[in-house]
Amino acid sequence: MALMLEPNISDPDGFYDTLLAAHDGLSAAQSTDFNARLILILANHIGDRAVLSEALAAAAE
Repeated sequence: MALMLEPNISDPDGFYDTLLAAHDGLSAAQSTDFNARLILILANHIGDRAVLSEALAAAAE
């Protein structure tokens, strides 16, 4: 599996709105914890260590 960097989310603006809404009412620390949990859940879903390493490298650019 290769890392998908091209847009691949149907209704990306709607997803972004939903993501922001998930942070409503959270403190900065709670928001950070939420993001960490979400990242770990999505990383587990991907499951491919090479793809996850590519994603880390892409995020660091």
